Amino acid sequence: MSEANQQVIESLKYPIGRWVKPDIAQLESFKGWIEQIRQFPDSLQDLCRNLTATDLALTYREGSWTVRQVVHHCADSHMNAYIRHKLAFTEDKPRISPYDENLWSETKDVLEIDIEVSISLLKALHQRWVSFLQALPEQDLLRSFYHPDKDRYISLFESASLYAWHGLHHLAHIELALKNKQTS
Repeated sequence: MSEANQQVIESLKYPIGRWVKPDIAQLESFKGWIEQIRQFPDSLQDLCRNLTATDLALTYREGSWTVRQVVHHCADSHMNAYIRHKLAFTEDKPRISPYDENLWSETKDVLEIDIEVSISLLKALHQRWVSFLQALPEQDLLRSFYHPDKDRYISLFESASLYAWHGLHHLAHIELALKNKQTS
């Protein structure tokens, strides 16, 4: 594959760029990520308002998930993140259980349930998650969980950064899919 083709694929996989691990735990950055996490469900709902079955079947690149799968993935992923955060806060460096997001994206609920179910779930979940994150004492931002697939500890600070990015990343995927429909 040519370098130009690789760059195109990279830009479709990561339309807002790859996530970059923060170097230093700064409270102001953390507060900004909490705000992005807070806004995500409403942004997702706005973007997905009035989508048709045809729209939900669109993909943002060849071989990617459909819009429907992306929406349900966000609910699955953010539920796992919230639980991981709570475990990191209530236990001493717990080992989390990874999951195969591609297998989860093929389950019957993802393929058949209305996306409004996952959007409603995200709204409720993010309300709890944001409340939890806002209440964290600053010294607890470095509490962590062990991720066996990554073979390292991940702090609450780092994970909040990742999930703020994650929401924007998938909003951009949906926007790409809808834009592809308009240019087809």
